[in-house]
Amino acid sequence: MMRNNVTNQNEAAGTPPLPAKACGSDTPQFLNPFEKIQITQNRLPHWQQDGVTYFVTFRLADSIPADKLARWKSEREVWMRLHPPPWTAQVERDYLERFAHTTECWLDKGYGACLLRAGEPQRIVANALAHFEGQRHHSHAWVAMPNHIHALFSLIEGCQLETLIQSWKGFTAHEINRVTGRAGTLWERDYFDRLVRDSKHFWNCVRYIRRNPLKAKLQPGQYVLFESNFVLGVLNQQL
Repeated sequence: MMRNNVTNQNEAAGTPPLPAKACGSDTPQFLNPFEKIQITQNRLPHWQQDGVTYFVTFRLADSIPADKLARWKSEREVWMRLHPPPWTAQVERDYLERFAHTTECWLDKGYGACLLRAGEPQRIVANALAHFEGQRHHSHAWVAMPNHIHALFSLIEGCQLETLIQSWKGFTAHEINRVTGRAGTLWERDYFDRLVRDSKHFWNCVRYIRRNPLKAKLQPGQYVLFESNFVLGVLNQQL
C-alpha cells in the first residue's frame, strides 16, 4: 500500500488527487480533565471540550441491518439507564466493548449498498473531509470505508463538533444523491465520538484507522486513507 498522505488506488484510473490543503496538523490537543466538559445528548452522548482532538465514526443509514440495530438499541437503552454520564474510565470501556465494538464489526462486514466503495461518491466524501482543513479542524488521520467513516482530528477553538459533522454529512448527502440519482436519507442521524485522552490513546486511534481496511478485507481502491505528515513520519519509523 502507498504511504502518501492520501492513499487511493483509483487515482491510477484517472481520478485526480485530493486538494493540497489536506495536509493535517502536527499538534493534537488532548482532553484536559480539569477544564469544563460540555455534554450534549442526541441518541448518543457527546462530550466536548474546546479545541481538543476527537476520534469520530459516522456511517451510512443502511450500513447495519434493521433487526440487528433494533436489538442493539434496546440493549443499549437499558444499559444507559443504569449508567448515566459522566462515566468513569471503566464504565466507558464497558460501553465500548458492549456497543461500539459490536457496531464496528457489523460495519466491517459491508452491509448495505456501500456507496462509498468507489467512484464519484467516494471522491465526494474524501474531498469533503479535506474541505475545512485549517479553518474548522486539523486532520491527523481518516479513512473513508465503503459504508462508514473514521476520522481523527483536532477542532480549531470556537468550532463546535456537531457543526463540523453536520456540514460533512449535509453536503455529501446532497452531492451523492445528486450524482447517483437517489433520494432520501444517506447518513445515519447520529455519530459516535470520543475525546482523545492522551498520546497512547491518539496512536491507538491512528493505528485503528490504518488497519481498518485490512481488517475489513478491502482491496485497493475500495477505501481512501489519509495520514498527516506527522503521523506518517512517526508510524513509518516503527515499520
